[in-house]
Amino acid sequence: MFQALPRIGRRGALLGSAAAAVVLGLLLWWLLPLGEESPSGSITFSTGTPTGVYQKYGTMLQDEFAKDMPNLDVRLQNSDGSQENVRRVATGQADFTIAAADAVETYMLQGTPGSDMLRGCARLYDDYVHVVVPRSSSVKSVADLRGKKVAVGPSGSGVRLIADHVLQAAGLDPKEDIVPLPDGIGTMPTLLKQHKIDAFFWSGGLPTSAVQKLSQSFRIKLLPIGSDLVEKLHQQGGASSYYRAAVMPADAYPKAQLGESVQTVAVANLLITREDSDPKLTEQLTRTVINSRDHIGAVVHAAQLVDLRTAVYTDPLQLHEGARRYYRSVKP
Repeated sequence: MFQALPRIGRRGALLGSAAAAVVLGLLLWWLLPLGEESPSGSITFSTGTPTGVYQKYGTMLQDEFAKDMPNLDVRLQNSDGSQENVRRVATGQADFTIAAADAVETYMLQGTPGSDMLRGCARLYDDYVHVVVPRSSSVKSVADLRGKKVAVGPSGSGVRLIADHVLQAAGLDPKEDIVPLPDGIGTMPTLLKQHKIDAFFWSGGLPTSAVQKLSQSFRIKLLPIGSDLVEKLHQQGGASSYYRAAVMPADAYPKAQLGESVQTVAVANLLITREDSDPKLTEQLTRTVINSRDHIGAVVHAAQLVDLRTAVYTDPLQLHEGARRYYRSVKP
């Protein structure tokens, strides 16, 4: 026969219930940010061109923000790229954005309105410079673009800024020695396929879908930007000091590279805001950006390169106080 279980007295039951409540309370405290209200209101996040990495990354971040901050309305705003993004945040037209470090430095050196208010939240990933020509082209270097029709991006884009610097480093005047066209990545591939341009510049994360799709339907090659040009870029000083020698891996665009890596230059992208942004909002937003790396990186390859160990280095910008709080909270 089974032995009867011992009776639990009323006092024992109460003590057991109290202990369970304490354990449950501690578990909830650990799992949930009790006492911390989700940021509310609305913010504007300036992204980029519809087919660029900024836009795709921004769209996925918008979904992550909605999960972590359900009371916050995040509105995305397309732009021509880094230079326009920096100006929007500096002048209060946008609250947060992604922009390349050279565009940030250029804006600050010009002393334009709001430049002293700009602050960094995180260093994200690097943009790589693409110089794309048909594979059948006789052009083998940037210097060979003399006299050619070259799409260099809209005036407010980061690609226009970096294209001008690279062309100058190669001994070309961006306005006189080529025929510059202000087209962006949305139309560059089509223009190249239709032979309406001879080449185009692009600066973006790897791989950029527009370049990838072009390489699968049209025979292209990527021009190298060697160490000699990198040295000349650094001699320019200013924003050009943020360019570094890089290698585009052979598997970035297999159809275009045919198993070979390409020497180029890269520049860091930064998540930026203004000094007067709410610290709690900025802290939570920075946390979401870092924590969503793997999830977003499965779709936007560049996001895989976001690294907590280097995210704190937002030169040329000082860290925003909210971002500083986040990094302190996760410091081992």
